[in-house]
Amino acid sequence: MISSRPDLAAVLAFGMAALFTAMLVPIVRRAGLQWGLIDQPDSRKQHTTPMVRLGGVGIVGGFVIALAVIWLMGGFVELPVQRDSQIWTTLAGALCFFVIGLADDLFALPPLPRLGGQVLVAMAVWSQGVQIGAIDVPFPLFGSPPGAIPLPAALSLLATVIWLVGITNAINWLDGLDGLAAGVSGIAAVGLLSVSYSLNQPAPGLLAAALAGSCLGFLRHNFNPARIFMGDGGSYFLGFALAAISIVGPAKGLTTVSLLLPLLILSLPLADMSAVIMGRLSQGRSPFYPDRRHLHHRLLRAGFSHRRTVVLIYAFTQWLAALALVLANAELRFLWLGLATAVLIVVVTAARRSLNSEQLASHDG
Repeated sequence: MISSRPDLAAVLAFGMAALFTAMLVPIVRRAGLQWGLIDQPDSRKQHTTPMVRLGGVGIVGGFVIALAVIWLMGGFVELPVQRDSQIWTTLAGALCFFVIGLADDLFALPPLPRLGGQVLVAMAVWSQGVQIGAIDVPFPLFGSPPGAIPLPAALSLLATVIWLVGITNAINWLDGLDGLAAGVSGIAAVGLLSVSYSLNQPAPGLLAAALAGSCLGFLRHNFNPARIFMGDGGSYFLGFALAAISIVGPAKGLTTVSLLLPLLILSLPLADMSAVIMGRLSQGRSPFYPDRRHLHHRLLRAGFSHRRTVVLIYAFTQWLAALALVLANAELRFLWLGLATAVLIVVVTAARRSLNSEQLASHDG
C-alpha cells in the first residue's frame, strides 16, 4: 500500500497525471475543431490562427484520473477525518471553478457574473473548512509573542475569499503566451509539493504532484508554438487548485497557515495582477478592461522573443519557489536555492545577450 510511501505516491501521481493529460489533450483538440469551439485572433492576442481553447478539459481529466488511481491504491487511506474533508472540498471547489471558466469559454460570460460565481464558490469552500483561520507570525507583534494569530470568522472569510479568487485570476491573467500559465503553475505546484512534504502534509502534496504532472502533460501541446489553449476553464482550475492547496498544505495545523510561503511561490503572477489593476484604475478604467499591460507584454515590447519571455518568467518563478523552500526549512534547501540561482543567472544572461545581438543585427541592417 502506497500510503506508507508518500514519496512514491507523489511520483506516481505526477507521472500518471502527465501521461493521462498528454493523452487526453489531442482528443479534446480534435473534438474542439470538429465542433468549431475555437478562439479567434485579434489585436490584443499573440496567436494569428484560430485555436481550440478547451485544453482545460484535458488538464482536469488527467488530474482527476491520476488521483482516482492513487486513491484506489490507498494513497489517501490514512487521512484523519478533518483533513479528508479538506481534500475533498479542495477538489470540489477546483471543479466548480473549472465549470465557471468552461462556461465562459463556451458562452463568453460577462466579468461580473464570473466574479460573483467565484466568490460564492470560495465562500462555500470556506464554510467547509478550507480557510485561513490564523496567520503565523515569526516575530513579536503588538506585544504578543511569535506564533499563530487567530482571525475572527468575518476576517477569515474575507481573507480566504480574496486569496482564492485573487490567485485564480492572477493565473488566468497570466495566460497570455503559449505555455506561460501552465509552466508557472507547474513550477508553483512543485514548490507547494516540496513545502507540503517538508511540513509533513503528504495529502495536499499529492494534489500538488498531480497538478504539476497535469501542467507538464499539457505543456507537451501548449508550449510555443501551441496547438491548443487551456482557456479560462483550465486557468481557473489551476489557479484555484494552487490557492487551495497552499492553504491546506503549507499549514502547521488545521486552522493556521503561513501565507509567506505561498505568497513567495506565487508572488510573480500576484504582483503582475496588482500592477495591471492599479494601472487600469489610475486611468479611470475597469479592472477587467483588456489591454497589454501584463509583464509578458512588457517583455515582448522590450524586444524579447515569445519563447525567451516565457523562459525568463519560468526562471524567476523557480527561484522564488526555491526561496520558499529555504523559509520552510526543507531538506537540501540551500542546494536547491543555489541551483535555482544559477539557473536564473544563466537564463537572464542568455536573454540579455540574445536581445543585444538581435538589436545589433537590426541596427547594422
